[in-house]
Amino acid sequence: MQTVNIRQLKNNPSTALAAARADDMVVVMNRDRPQALLVDLAQLGVPDLPAVRVALALALFRSAAVSAGFAARTAGKPLAEMLTLLSSQGLPLTGTDKVASDEARTEMRIARDWLAKPAS
Repeated sequence: MQTVNIRQLKNNPSTALAAARADDMVVVMNRDRPQALLVDLAQLGVPDLPAVRVALALALFRSAAVSAGFAARTAGKPLAEMLTLLSSQGLPLTGTDKVASDEARTEMRIARDWLAKPAS
């Protein structure tokens, strides 16, 4: 197992990824404290890596850490297919918090008002 600090990771991420591929994992340190772990998925010996990517994308989207587009890229799926998958899992495709909901309503009202205005 190797360690890299954040500066090293930022300056040369390919070195850290190569180390993860060769050594199974790399610990990313932030001010002498472990903060993240890089693991090459191929080293895990998982028989179905595409399924792992989809599961990771679903988990990240479910936790509101990423957008649907980012989840699609993570899963290696087209956006339309990812949206179908997310909705089939019962995950809302729009924000669930009240602020996001209120903002969406306001934006829709503004759009309706704008469309209703006569052309000048």
